[in-house]
Amino acid sequence: MSRDIRFGIGAMAAVVVLSNILVQFLLGNWLTWGAITYPFAFLVTDLMNRLHGPAAARRVVVAGFAVGIACSFVGTLIDLGTGPLVTLRIAIGSGTAFLVAQLLDVAVFDRMRRRQWWQAPLVSSVAGSSLDTALFFTIAFSASLTVLEPANDVSWAGTILPLIGKGPDVPLWVSLAVADWMVKLTVALIALVPFRLITSRLTQTI
Repeated sequence: MSRDIRFGIGAMAAVVVLSNILVQFLLGNWLTWGAITYPFAFLVTDLMNRLHGPAAARRVVVAGFAVGIACSFVGTLIDLGTGPLVTLRIAIGSGTAFLVAQLLDVAVFDRMRRRQWWQAPLVSSVAGSSLDTALFFTIAFSASLTVLEPANDVSWAGTILPLIGKGPDVPLWVSLAVADWMVKLTVALIALVPFRLITSRLTQTI
């Protein structure tokens, strides 16, 4: 395993661990601090894909998935008095969303790698981020999937409120998902700057 791939795995692990910690802290009414750091996982994946190809990017994704599973396991052992810090539905949603969305990111990026430098990272990150948000919030909080963990009461997430406090009435988890998705799209745009700087420095072919 090359030094660069080990660095990519370390960077991905850092993003995953940091996001699992920061997701415990609220940022306003609709977000957690983890929503700010987690989207940078797509930047790590895209950098590895550009610099070392899709196979290396997938190795980094699998390593990140393993770290995420470990974080979820630790979370299930922490009891806050009202239940574990990480429930089964959240663990399933988090792991499924990460793995499927990141692999989609790798595939889309690879298909678009010969287009203008910004198209592959932007389109792949938007596609992956959108799928990540849809999968996680649906699996973790949708009333239609209570069969995954019947003992876990997520009725609070189904409270009907205006979308992000202003739009049409929707379940609370939908507002949380939309807010999360908007942050991911913003980070996807911001991440183009470090993506360009890093790839320009490390390779002559963008």
